[in-house]
Amino acid sequence: MKIEQIYTGCLAQGAYYVTSNGEAFIIDPLREIQPYLDRLSADGVTLKYIFETHFHADFVSGHLDLSKKTNAPIVYGPNAKPEFDAIIAEDNQVFEIGAIKIKVLHTPGHTMESTTYLLIDENGVETAIFSGDTLFLGDVGRPDLAQKAADMTQEQLAGLLYESLMTKIMPLSDDITVYPAHGAGSACGKNMMKETVDTLGNQKKMNYALNQPSKEAFIEAVTDGLLPPPAYFGFNVAMNKKGYENFEEVKLKAMTPLNPNAFELLAEASGALILDTRDSGVFYQGFVPQSVNIGVNGDFAPWVGALIGDVKQEILLVTEAGKEEEVITRLSRVGFDNVLGFLDGSFEAWKTEGKEIDTVDRITAEEFKSKFELGTSMVIDVRKESEYSAEHVEDAYSKPLAYINEWTKDINPENHFFMHCAGGYRSMIAASILQARGYRNFTEIAGGFKAIAETGVPKTDFVCQSKVLK
Repeated sequence: MKIEQIYTGCLAQGAYYVTSNGEAFIIDPLREIQPYLDRLSADGVTLKYIFETHFHADFVSGHLDLSKKTNAPIVYGPNAKPEFDAIIAEDNQVFEIGAIKIKVLHTPGHTMESTTYLLIDENGVETAIFSGDTLFLGDVGRPDLAQKAADMTQEQLAGLLYESLMTKIMPLSDDITVYPAHGAGSACGKNMMKETVDTLGNQKKMNYALNQPSKEAFIEAVTDGLLPPPAYFGFNVAMNKKGYENFEEVKLKAMTPLNPNAFELLAEASGALILDTRDSGVFYQGFVPQSVNIGVNGDFAPWVGALIGDVKQEILLVTEAGKEEEVITRLSRVGFDNVLGFLDGSFEAWKTEGKEIDTVDRITAEEFKSKFELGTSMVIDVRKESEYSAEHVEDAYSKPLAYINEWTKDINPENHFFMHCAGGYRSMIAASILQARGYRNFTEIAGGFKAIAETGVPKTDFVCQSKVLK
């Protein structure tokens, strides 16, 4: 038996590939399936089942394309109602793969169909659980995503999750290995560990959710501090449940090179969003006007999903030369399939053609120190509120990037402000969005709070509630 965790850092997502005696199963595959097909071929094994832990909200699974390529059936737990052929398993149903078995443990709460898969090895020993979004390392799945579909409140779903954990997971042996669907950085939980594998025994000891004194305390703990789900989550659930276009066809259409003139004409005619995925340190020096910068070398796909929201949005790409296919693949993972093409030759071709360019006013942390006047200078901190609360520039406002659509309306374009995040990635996203919307009276700070903290600019951990976005 071989168990391989295939972890995708930008999505904080774990898929699983398991083989035994010439057969294999895959759990929660990503949209692009070629890597799985390559593994199956290299190992000389047959894919017997594709197990889905639930209808994912934060990424588009590769279950449909993988099933069509391999003829392996897709398996969901009880209550699932996909709009395609699938095996809807019963609670405690057992599937055999080679010399090992998978036992279905229905664990509703995150969603109604959420299922944990218990691995029983060749010796009949319960060895591991693939817990999906039911149990994370350090956390449990958020219980607010399935409220409308289940016609239940988040408190009711949290209560259901408590029963699932207490009756299905907690009685299992401490030696069992926990393989979750996500790790730190995913919006599917709020307190996940950076590790991606652990023992159930350790989780029983340290996971706050598993150590609540009562069901009522559990409900309060797991629902406290939940941020609104990103806008794209609902679209991804629908795609995973109803079906989607073949990834190779999506990629083929998107890989359309456009010279600067064709790019400009298409942008004007279509109203497509221009997405520039180059690093912030390059972007600010020159870009196609109206571009939104979300660097591919960061939490790219989640920020695209959170800030663009509608997966049907048409997109034109400006990427680092040679990065086009990678960007298109990563967009497709979160359902953004309407890429019309990319700027052939990247921004250099646009610049060489003599087209209009835009820039962002960016300064170093040391320059900020020389310009900053406490009580006079306005500073906007676009980090998460938890980061701001830990420490921030004194007198700064907390305006998280995730809520930029809410706080931009409060900006007085006549008042200059400085803006930063932790290191420059998020603040450049914010800067590009602001300029695309006509706001230009600001200065972005390179290196973010990390660089600012080393300059001697006054800092504090005192939180003035009037300066926090609510």
